[in-house]
Amino acid sequence: MVRIVLDTNVLVSGLLSEQGAPGQILDLLLGSDLQLLHDPRILAEYRAVLARPEFGIAPHTAAAIVRFLEEAGEPVVAGPWPHALPDPDDEPFLAVAHAGRAAGLVTGNLRHFPASARAGVRVWSPREFLGWLSRRSDSA
Repeated sequence: MVRIVLDTNVLVSGLLSEQGAPGQILDLLLGSDLQLLHDPRILAEYRAVLARPEFGIAPHTAAAIVRFLEEAGEPVVAGPWPHALPDPDDEPFLAVAHAGRAAGLVTGNLRHFPASARAGVRVWSPREFLGWLSRRSDSA
């Protein structure tokens, strides 16, 4: 099973449209092909963003989604990220990926995670991740 950290923007994109790479990644999570890693900071961000009215996600639905991700995922204890990112709110995603020995972080905002601040953590766009996963499956 491939262990990943999922940036909030990929979660939202996948929920709003089943089409495209983010939707495919959510399908893989639901099908137990991927193991989502998280910590309280990531879950809090998921809750806060899914509650935004512009996404039109009913509060009970948003709560159920986060509860599923929390229960199906694996909690990771991760400290502060030692490298500054353009948006400090993104730092927990790299910290959890690193501490949890994830295959990597999947994000729709690659520019928020400059290579110089990744400390060896792989960071993919959703499409890049699916390509990597496909090549990995083909060689297995």
